[in-house]
Formats: sequence, C-alpha cells, structure tokens
Amino acid sequence: MQYISGSVSETEAIGEKLAKRLHPGDVIAFTGSLGMGKTAFTRGLARGLGCRGRVTSPTFTIVNEYDGGIPLFHFDLYRLASSDELYDIGWDDYLARGGVCAVEWSERVTDALPPEVITVDLSRGASDDERVITVTGVEL
Repeated sequence: MQYISGSVSETEAIGEKLAKRLHPGDVIAFTGSLGMGKTAFTRGLARGLGCRGRVTSPTFTIVNEYDGGIPLFHFDLYRLASSDELYDIGWDDYLARGGVCAVEWSERVTDALPPEVITVDLSRGASDDERVITVTGVEL
C-alpha cells in the first residue's frame, strides 16, 4: 500500500497507524535515503505502541530501546558493514525479546532479517516536503 505524506506529522501518523497492526516479534525493515523520514515514522510507531521517551535516531548508538505496551527496538545500521556486526550486538536476543524491531538501513543486513518482514520504503515525492511511503507485508 502506498501513502503520500506532506509533513513530518503526517509521516508520524502513518507510523502510528502501522503500530496498531503490529505484534510482538514483528520486524520492520526501512529503506530510503538520508532525510526521508525513517526516524519520524519510528516516532509514530513508538506512540502507537504506547512507548514512552523521546524517540531519536540511533545513528551512533546503533540501537535505542523504548518501553511500552510492546517494546520497540529502533536500529540504525548505517554504520554497520555486515550482518556479522549486527549479530555481534545481540540481534538474535532482540528478536527473542518479544518487541518490535524497527531497522533503518535494513538493506545492509538482508540475510539477517526474518522471512516475514514488514517493509517500509520512504522516498521523495513531487515536492521537497512530500514523501511517498510504501508499506508491504501488512494491511493498514
């Protein structure tokens, strides 16, 4: 399904809508270039999952954890060179903890993702502020 977002708040709202369809153990694989709104979408996911705390990009920490009705584990794999590095930080443990894993730059670790992954691709739309958000693997 494809959605058009004209603002950060609309991108967050689409993320919140997706969160209502998620279950413990789900993995969301984000693709999209820098500045397309992956972290904004994740803020909406966190709100929809009932997570507390300020959602920020985990670019330097690799993963941020947010407690809520369903925990959210927000990964930014931009700085990883391979799936081996993801496994080194405990990927299998995160998958087993019963939260939702939201993975930015997922294309770097496709071999580590489970087969039933939900994909969210964010790309630039007709204007600089517009985003085209394509969600596959779940109906919103």
